[in-house]
Amino acid sequence: MISDTFLQFAVALGLGLLVGLQRERVEPSVAGIRTFALITLFGAVAARLGGVFGGWVVVAGLLVSAAFVVTGSLMRAEKDPGTTTEFTAVLMYAVGVWVVVGSMTVAVVLTGVIALLLHLREPLHQFAGRMGEKDIRAIMQLVLIALVILPLLPDATFGPYDVLNPYQIWWMVVLIVGLSLLAYVAYKLLGARKGAAFAGALGGMVSSTAITVSWARRSREHPEGSRLAALVVMIASAVVFARVLVEIAVVAHGSFTVLAPPITAMLGVAAVLSAVVWLADRREEAEPPEPSNPAELKSAILFGLIYAAVILAVAFAKQHFGKAGLYAVAGISGLTDVDALTLSTARLVDSGGLDSATGWRAILLATLVNLVFKAGIVAVLGSRRMLGRVALLFGAAVAGGGVIFWLWP
Repeated sequence: MISDTFLQFAVALGLGLLVGLQRERVEPSVAGIRTFALITLFGAVAARLGGVFGGWVVVAGLLVSAAFVVTGSLMRAEKDPGTTTEFTAVLMYAVGVWVVVGSMTVAVVLTGVIALLLHLREPLHQFAGRMGEKDIRAIMQLVLIALVILPLLPDATFGPYDVLNPYQIWWMVVLIVGLSLLAYVAYKLLGARKGAAFAGALGGMVSSTAITVSWARRSREHPEGSRLAALVVMIASAVVFARVLVEIAVVAHGSFTVLAPPITAMLGVAAVLSAVVWLADRREEAEPPEPSNPAELKSAILFGLIYAAVILAVAFAKQHFGKAGLYAVAGISGLTDVDALTLSTARLVDSGGLDSATGWRAILLATLVNLVFKAGIVAVLGSRRMLGRVALLFGAAVAGGGVIFWLWP
C-alpha cells in the first residue's frame, strides 16, 4: 500500500504536469511541463521538510521559486512578456505545499480551476472585450449586493410570526440576482447567437415574464412570426421549472429528494411540449433581445420586499387557514413572482415547518398560475395566432401539472 508521503508527492507531480502541459503549448519560454512539475513537487518536498525543521523552509522555498521565475522573465527577449506564467509557477509551488499541509482534494480542485483559467484565455479576453459600462456596473452592483450589504445585515428574526430575518431575506436576493447575472454572462459569452432554443432558454433564466411581454409585442407587430414567438415563450416557461429546481437545491438541499421529483416531472412535461414545437419550427431564426442589467439595486430591493411579504403571507396562511390558505398564497404569488414563493416554501419544508407534499404542491401551483398569467399577457399584447398556439401549449402543460398535483403520492 502506497504511503501518505509517496501519495502526496505523486499528486503534486501530477498536478504540476497538468498545468505544465497547458503552459508548454502556449508559453514554454519560462516554464514548461517539466519545470511546472518540478516546482509543484518542490513545494510538496518543502512542506514535508517544514514539518521537521520549521515553517521557514516553506518560506525559503517560496523565495527560491519566486527568484527563479523572475530571473527567467528577465532573460526572455519578448517586448511584452506578461506575467501569467511566472505567477502561475509561484502559485503551483503553493499548491504543492497545500497538498501536504492542507486538503489534497482542495489542491486538486484548485489546480483544475487554474488549468481551466489558463486554457480559456481567448474566450475570457473576448468576454472582457464585449463588456461595456453597463456590464461593469452590473457586476459591481452584484458585488455591492453580495459582499457589502449582505455581511452588514443582522442574522436574527424579527416581526410578526418571528419569520423576518434580514440576512436570510437578502441572501435570497443575492441568489436570484446571481442566477440572473449568470444568464447575462451567458449572453455575453455566446453573443447574440440566433436560435429559438437559445432565445427561450436565456429568457427563462432571466425572466420568463419579461420574455413573454417582449415576444408578444413582436407577434402583434409581425404576425408572421407568431409561431416562433410561441416557441420561444414555451421554452422560456420550461426553463422556469429547471430554475425552480436549482433554487430548491440551494436553499433546501436536505429536502431536495422529496421536493424535486414532482417538479422534475413537470419539467419533463414542459420539455416534451417545447421539443415537439421546436422540431416543427427549428429552422426559423430568433435573435434574443439583449437582457437588461439583472443586478439593479432597485430590482433587488423590490424582490426582497416581495420575498418578505410572501414569507409573512405563508406564515399567516399556515397558522390561520392551513393548506387551503397556503395554496391561496401560492396562487397569488404565481401572478407576480414564482421565485419568492419557491424559496420561502422550500426553506419552510427544510426547517420542518411544513410537510413536503404540501410544499411541492404549493410551488407547483404557483408555477401553473404563472403559466396562466403569461397566457393572459399574450392575450392582451400578442397576436391571435400566437395566443392560439400559446393557449394550446400552456393548456397542455397546465393539464399535465394538474395530473401531477392530484395524483402524485
